[in-house]
Amino acid sequence: MDRKIKLIWDFRGPDAKETAKHHTIHLKEFANLENLAFHEIDIQEKNEMLVAAFITVNETDMKVYRDALKPHRGEIA
Repeated sequence: MDRKIKLIWDFRGPDAKETAKHHTIHLKEFANLENLAFHEIDIQEKNEMLVAAFITVNETDMKVYRDALKPHRGEIA
């Protein structure tokens, strides 16, 4: 079974939550445009000044997402 990888983009500042929410729209658009599978797209609020947008994908698709979208970090989901 393929491992799941969580690709993460961090946003900081007073508009972090709205920026992260907006970023998820673009993540969904990219996945649909490229016909790529994903498991989850959402945000994770660390505090009001730090919010992360993320997409969880299969490890086999991770390089396509990583190379095109340049996430700030990634982790095994």
